[in-house]
Amino acid sequence: MVKIKEIPISDRPIERLLQKGSDALSNEELLAILLRTGTKGNSSKELATHILKQIQNIHELGDITLENLLKIDGIGPSKAAIIISAVELGKRIHRSVDQISHQKGNNPELIFEYYKEILKNKSQEYFYAIYLDQAKRIIKDKLLFIGTINYSVVHPRDVFKEAYLLSASSIILIHNHPTGNVLPSSNDLETTSNLIKIGALMGVPIIDHIIIGNNCIYHSLLFPNYKKT
Repeated sequence: MVKIKEIPISDRPIERLLQKGSDALSNEELLAILLRTGTKGNSSKELATHILKQIQNIHELGDITLENLLKIDGIGPSKAAIIISAVELGKRIHRSVDQISHQKGNNPELIFEYYKEILKNKSQEYFYAIYLDQAKRIIKDKLLFIGTINYSVVHPRDVFKEAYLLSASSIILIHNHPTGNVLPSSNDLETTSNLIKIGALMGVPIIDHIIIGNNCIYHSLLFPNYKKT
């Protein structure tokens, strides 16, 4: 048996994740990181490979039960609990994304309800762009900039580059005001005005800019009738 410490650093799962990012890791390597240790005669990576062979398909890991995990050689209650917890977190993240993906993006209330949990209690301004298809369904959102407590700067290039890559038809801007005051600042108004002009020229209009405060209120710049206080 080859121990993890005997494997070159470039081939160790944790070190590879730190150097290359999680996208570069195989399913076995990601699972090995969760397992942390192997068993007598098997490294954590070998144990991960054994587990994945038992379930045959990575998608089946999402439906595996604690009882079935415990039937796999080398998996005790602690390792089984870690795997089940990781799977459950993944499911919750997926459900959270599903709440907004493929929804109509022309309702500020919907956008607010989703992003208030993401942006609440932030000590800096976070600037997002939400990209929509022709039917105003949400394709993707992207964090474009993190600023100071009362100021953020986003470059039009960053906003519209992603729109081009996604073949988006329109964009919603959203950012938070950590101070709690959701009234647009002069910088907010100037930024929105500039991006609206550029969007019109590029054929990818900005259809709203929503500001969220820490105290569960928001303000829509382009649909002022939508205000939650």
